[in-house]
Amino acid sequence: METASELEQAFGWADPFHDPGVARFGLTNAVFAVGDTFVEVVAPVQPDTAAGRYLASRGGDSGYMAIFQMPDLAQARRRVAAAGIRVVWASDLGDIAGTHLHPKDVPGAIVSLDWADPPESWRWAGPCWTGQAPPHGGGGVSGLTLEVHDPGSAAARWAEVLGLDVIYDDDMPTIPLVAAAQDLRFVPVGSGRGEGITEVRLVTEHRRPAVQIAGVRFVRQN
Repeated sequence: METASELEQAFGWADPFHDPGVARFGLTNAVFAVGDTFVEVVAPVQPDTAAGRYLASRGGDSGYMAIFQMPDLAQARRRVAAAGIRVVWASDLGDIAGTHLHPKDVPGAIVSLDWADPPESWRWAGPCWTGQAPPHGGGGVSGLTLEVHDPGSAAARWAEVLGLDVIYDDDMPTIPLVAAAQDLRFVPVGSGRGEGITEVRLVTEHRRPAVQIAGVRFVRQN
């Protein structure tokens, strides 16, 4: 997978885990552990997949999904139902659960609300992360920027789903994820493409300047 190789070369990440379970969605993937967070690359291998349709709406490679680990998934699901947001996929296992939301109801990406027990584990990153967190480096994903048609309303929708608040930083709608030291920023679509994730901010000791990979700008944040 070319994108996975580019990320390995750019940031020196360890070899990713390839989850055979994503074949049910017509995909292949590579999951990189980045500190205690993850960057996943997917590629359609069958026609008419949800990911493939999303990428087609962007006109090519793009960031397409944002996954959030929720402290109370049941409460989050109640918020989703109360807001009339459609669920396109859900899975409940003993140690991990996930809920994918319809991107037309939460603009800018496919949002997944997840839960894990213990919280430090992440079975979908492979055996090393099943039931435990293995030794890992520091840093990780510190934020995302999303291009959307209406930044204010999109940010309000995401905040409703996550149970958080929107603030305005230099007129930019922003959702702080205080507990995780992360944030979500919403900007107008300006690329001539559809809505999507256009930037991933990373806390890392790797001093490479910003790099564009698969339609996403990866930038080091101190």
